[in-house]
Amino acid sequence: MIEQIYNYFTIDMLYYWVNLGVLPFWLILIFFPRSNLCKYFVASIFPFLILSGAYVFLLYKSYLNSYDFIANFSLYMGIDDITDLFSNKNFLMMFWIHFISINLFTGGWVVKDSQKFMINKFLLSIPLIIIYLIGPLGLLVYWLIRIFYAKNIGLYD
Repeated sequence: MIEQIYNYFTIDMLYYWVNLGVLPFWLILIFFPRSNLCKYFVASIFPFLILSGAYVFLLYKSYLNSYDFIANFSLYMGIDDITDLFSNKNFLMMFWIHFISINLFTGGWVVKDSQKFMINKFLLSIPLIIIYLIGPLGLLVYWLIRIFYAKNIGLYD
């Protein structure tokens, strides 16, 4: 049975499962940001345990395929080296899980932070959608909204 699971979760299949798997979390963040479901299920460690499991599975699968992990450090040498790394599907999938995890964490943080300032949930949905799609730009939009609601600019909030 474990062999069947291992053979089922190819890199392409893992990509689809990770992308579909985070959608319920984002839908809860966007449509039900003040619910207990969001508080205990989405804005907690639970989604990151699942994504970490996918990451560990990918690392294990890469290790069995003799992936050269030391070569990953070449990404700091230049843009051409990053291009070479992204040509490898294993590295690309590791990066994608990393990217999705950071965006989901940021979305959860935005929801928690917005509750301190009683930001309207309809207005909050705009930066959450942008965070889902573009990450840092959505965080900037949230900070602009937050400045309006907090009535001050603080660098260390």
